[in-house]
Amino acid sequence: MDHLQYLLVLAACLLVTLPLELTGSRVYRRPARLAKAVLPAAAVFLVWDVLAIAGEVWHYDPRFLVGITLPFGVPLEEALFFVVIPLCGLLTFETVERMLARIRA
Repeated sequence: MDHLQYLLVLAACLLVTLPLELTGSRVYRRPARLAKAVLPAAAVFLVWDVLAIAGEVWHYDPRFLVGITLPFGVPLEEALFFVVIPLCGLLTFETVERMLARIRA
């Protein structure tokens, strides 16, 4: 079960923030805007990871990974991290903005 831990944490993050979308945050309903917000940062951090792995600055414990490695040695879970966590952050941000707008009105 250890090999699923990273994926389970990412899934839990998505699950915990999913209700925010259901309350009207509309992050998932605007995929082009979501991609513009998440993908550039994900690309930068993915390059950062590739360089750190190549430079042996850090590595990932295979005990906590499913074993799928993307090109340049980046584990699948790490690449997903750079999409899932910003997505959860956007959901939270949009919800707070919407709630604050209601309070101000």
